[in-house]
Amino acid sequence: MAKAFVRSGDEVSVSNCGLADRLNKWVSLTPAEREALARLEDRPKTIRRGAVLMEEQARSDELFVVQQGMLMCYVLLDDGSRQVVRFLFPGDLFALSALVYGRSPDTVVAVSNAVVCPFDRGQIAGLATRHPRLFSLILVLNQIERVITTDRLAGLGRTSARVRVATLLLSLRGQMRQAGIEVAASFAPGLTQEEMGDAIGLTAVHVNRMLRQLEDDGLIKREGGRVHLLDEARLVREAGYIDRFEGLDLSWLPPGH
Repeated sequence: MAKAFVRSGDEVSVSNCGLADRLNKWVSLTPAEREALARLEDRPKTIRRGAVLMEEQARSDELFVVQQGMLMCYVLLDDGSRQVVRFLFPGDLFALSALVYGRSPDTVVAVSNAVVCPFDRGQIAGLATRHPRLFSLILVLNQIERVITTDRLAGLGRTSARVRVATLLLSLRGQMRQAGIEVAASFAPGLTQEEMGDAIGLTAVHVNRMLRQLEDDGLIKREGGRVHLLDEARLVREAGYIDRFEGLDLSWLPPGH
């Protein structure tokens, strides 16, 4: 088994960020909108690290909001290998595929102890009719995730192993910031090198080699289960990293109710 890269105990960084907290960063939510979102999170469910929340191709008509912890979504390939397609943090909404498919396209597993809130897909219809701005913001979240996934897929086909590792570190930190987790030049991604490799198409050995290169070149430092970004500007330039949570144009949103 690959050694734990930045996992400490059972938890990643602590955050209690709900969907309303996430969306309120972009627009000032009305009391009615906050109440509507709170109803999506009134059935919290605790899951232990390593527990599978949903199996690939399992029947499901529920969506979920992450309240605490970290999860990941993956698919199994024909050769038995695993491709991680998404990491989930507090405030993330996932399993939107339940709106159009009867089966889950991927497996969702807890990377740390976590709390998720399931809700019926029919509640999305209620948001669409009674709170169109909230429904529009869910569309925004979905499109940001689509662009982030596109970036990663493009990187798998055209960038070096070193760039993939650097980009993943920066992307994880960006997601943590959105989740309300306090991160600066030092943060704890909470993954094994094997899990990192499964997200960017590398073996654990290759991930370790690239991390050592980044350390040797003075870009990062690993210490006490954390990653320190020693020269963030250079790391961003080398990775060609674009923060997809910045530069959002939400001027088209309808008014809140």
